[in-house]
Amino acid sequence: MNPTSRNKKHLALLLGGDSLTLALVTMIGFASHGTLGSAGVRLATTFAPLVVAWFLVAPFLGLYNLSLSRDLRNLWRPVYAMLIAAPFAAWLRGVLLNESIIPLFVAVLIAFGALAIFAWRFAYYFLVSRID
Repeated sequence: MNPTSRNKKHLALLLGGDSLTLALVTMIGFASHGTLGSAGVRLATTFAPLVVAWFLVAPFLGLYNLSLSRDLRNLWRPVYAMLIAAPFAAWLRGVLLNESIIPLFVAVLIAFGALAIFAWRFAYYFLVSRID
């Protein structure tokens, strides 16, 4: 496989993995409140702002620079991105739902979002290092 094709696949894996991780964070949040089965559209009103915030913040911290993503020393970047993206997502969600922003929600989103995205990116690092 040529390097350009491999890089496109690696970038698609990062984008898809990030999206799936954010979806899981959202679903686990609803499940922890016992409302996953009845969440319906409300699931989207939490997931969509999180995805928008993440994909606006992440590129500025080099999270889609493949050489940085393949370097174990850069695993701090997704954590810092979540520190910025989660409050932004909470604000977007508040605007979308015309509701106030609960600081505890922001703190929990930062903590679990950062942990989840860190775990995914750590797994990505090992997956890619075995493939390449």
